Amino acid sequence: MNNMNTTKVWFITGAGRGMGTHFAKAALNAGHKVVAAGRNPDAVAKAIGEAENVLVVRLDVTRPADAESAVKAAIDRFGTIDVLVNNAAHFYGGYFEELTPDQIECQLQVALIGPMNVTRAVLPVMRKQRAGHIISIASGAGMSGFEFNSAYCASKFALEGWMESLAPEAAPFGIHTTIVNPGFFRTEFLTEASSTYAKPTIADYADRRAGYMAFFNEQNGQQPGDPNKLAKALLMIASEAEPPRRFIAGADAVGIAEQKIVDLQAQIDAYRDLSMSMAYED
Repeated sequence: MNNMNTTKVWFITGAGRGMGTHFAKAALNAGHKVVAAGRNPDAVAKAIGEAENVLVVRLDVTRPADAESAVKAAIDRFGTIDVLVNNAAHFYGGYFEELTPDQIECQLQVALIGPMNVTRAVLPVMRKQRAGHIISIASGAGMSGFEFNSAYCASKFALEGWMESLAPEAAPFGIHTTIVNPGFFRTEFLTEASSTYAKPTIADYADRRAGYMAFFNEQNGQQPGDPNKLAKALLMIASEAEPPRRFIAGADAVGIAEQKIVDLQAQIDAYRDLSMSMAYED
């Protein structure tokens, strides 16, 4: 049975800032080996620091060739990959009508296609060793849709659908999957480096847009979640023989999940008779 003292090789995307840096440092402090991946290797190395158990690799998750090269470098250095953390992220905020097609495509590329690219490169390694754990960082916005978050929610809902489908595909090979739904955690996520907003183009949205922009600006640096605690939680989850398919992180995220259950049950009950009457009469 696994335990937290068992040395593993962690492959973490988006390790140059935010949660990725916290995850990498926590894994190193626990005695694990870490492949710290990011688009800017110098920034990753500066954030993580130099250590014998660290391999910094260049990785733009939207580029399949980068993923393949990074995984090869990890295998050449450490011989295996035990835990993959799909963490790299960017937030495109705004009303759907004002978000451009290019912005929506970029959101999907980073938050959905990117994790797919990296996982596709890692799966042959985990299949061969008949063991592994794929952790994908979703969001409270992957469980419930929110105004001003249409592109982001779309990407996280899709990420969850893919991960839930991947779970039974990978399980026969001893590969576990976990979706992580964080609430608001105090990282650089709401800074200019990690967030892009739609350009205001439609007057009808002006008042509500201003309210949401003020909310995000107020939240930046004041989020209630402690990323160090989330990093420790991931270490614990990854040490379990049967890790959870889903981990909801933070009281705010738990509140979102519980409200989703209430709302969904109410919607089922409201039209239950009609829903159940859809079969052919014969």
